[in-house]
Amino acid sequence: MIKNLLQSIPTDLTEEVFETLALGSQVKIERIISKGHSTPDKQWYDQQQDEWVMVLQGHGILEFENGIDKDMKAGDSINIPAHTRHRVKWTEPNQETIWLAVFYNA
Repeated sequence: MIKNLLQSIPTDLTEEVFETLALGSQVKIERIISKGHSTPDKQWYDQQQDEWVMVLQGHGILEFENGIDKDMKAGDSINIPAHTRHRVKWTEPNQETIWLAVFYNA
């Protein structure tokens, strides 16, 4: 079945949406939809797997525990090694930001 990742956006985005697209023993692929969402202050993602993430639509800022921010727009991608503490600092409040995240074991 063909799925367009820029369509079928839920109307209720009071919470960030995490949708698993594919799951295997070594990999998970997720579509994440944000609209004005951010990770709560002082809360960090610290994942067991490496994460490759791309912005398909919109705009977001990733903040890393070392103080570096990555401003990401449509087409931008980044690889985040396992246990690299990071958070979503900001996402566009007036447009959906659609992320494609691939979690994998290196």
